[in-house]
Amino acid sequence: MNNREKKYWLAWSNIKGLGATSIRKIAQTFDSLETAWGVSSQQLLTVDGIGKKISETIDQQRRKINPDALFEEHIQKNPFFWCPNDNLYPHLLSEIPSPPTILYYKGKVVEKENNGITPMIGIVGTRKPTEHGRRWTYNISKALAQQGFIIVSGLAEGIDTVAHRACLDVGGRTIAVLGNGLDRAYPLSNRDLMAEIAEKGLILTEYAHGSRPERGNFPARNRIVAGLCRAVLVMEAPEKSGALITAHYATEFNRDVYTLPNTPDNFRARGCLRLIHKGAEIIVTTEELLSSLGAIPNLDQPEQLSLFTENGQGFRNDTKTGIPTLAKPEEPNLTPPLSIVYGAIAPEPTSLDTIVITTKMPMAQVSGILLQLELDGHISQLPGMKYKKTMDN
Repeated sequence: MNNREKKYWLAWSNIKGLGATSIRKIAQTFDSLETAWGVSSQQLLTVDGIGKKISETIDQQRRKINPDALFEEHIQKNPFFWCPNDNLYPHLLSEIPSPPTILYYKGKVVEKENNGITPMIGIVGTRKPTEHGRRWTYNISKALAQQGFIIVSGLAEGIDTVAHRACLDVGGRTIAVLGNGLDRAYPLSNRDLMAEIAEKGLILTEYAHGSRPERGNFPARNRIVAGLCRAVLVMEAPEKSGALITAHYATEFNRDVYTLPNTPDNFRARGCLRLIHKGAEIIVTTEELLSSLGAIPNLDQPEQLSLFTENGQGFRNDTKTGIPTLAKPEEPNLTPPLSIVYGAIAPEPTSLDTIVITTKMPMAQVSGILLQLELDGHISQLPGMKYKKTMDN
């Protein structure tokens, strides 16, 4: 993709309420994003999925953006980024329902891994692992790296750090996905590790230079980890954990999920037991895991067991709507940004686009927060990417 095309991808991505899928539809409708930039709000109504409210929002925001000036300013601090139509944009990631509209990178780019030829395996878990979790994570990450798998994780403390470290120790290739800009290490204790990954592997993020590690960024970050990978390994995780969000995304994206068992007495691993109960593959030995990963089917197969849907092992779906039935909670006590997103959901089913426009937050961040609210039982998702508060059911 040349800089002119990137310029208009960047411009469109700065319009709140639009994700990569919508931008692609706009490009297809008007042949190019540059042409689409000059069409009227009435003409935008011809794009599938764009209604009057979104069209008017686009028109208002478009007047405030100069694509040339925006691009020149942006590349001063963000010189390296891909858009979904770039040849080097990771192939598997581009196929998920919500790929990043802009993906920033730092490090060594290897074309064959972006094309999905070299398999990537996500390894995630708690920030405070036990010795059992650390030992198994190190040994499995090392073994996978030695077999040529690329290890993907989130550079967080605990399991993520161990997975990256083990891979680097045996000369393997690892990718870190951040919930902030490339200009800062989070946590700060992983500054040296981040520098080493940038030198020998690759660092990815959808957040521009200067972006801080806000709480709402991490569920969105987890969808990128799942989207990049052919399988995700949850090594040790409590019942409410970001690792379980990654597992949820993995099943939605038709990836395999594996998890490491432990005693129910270990609260740091109870999330893993929940995953096993709902259908995740159990890690018994490193040798069996390697054998199983070597036989992962192509991802174009539509049938895949979901850990979070009815199959005799997950939540029971409502017979009329197919929506998982959740207990009706009290009005939740939430803090920003969760409370902002929750407050944007009307008593009637509310679309994702409406929530994004109301909150004035990035699409990726809103999607991640909605998933967190859904997993916590505060909202439910309805057909057509609409959401409803469970207390209104």
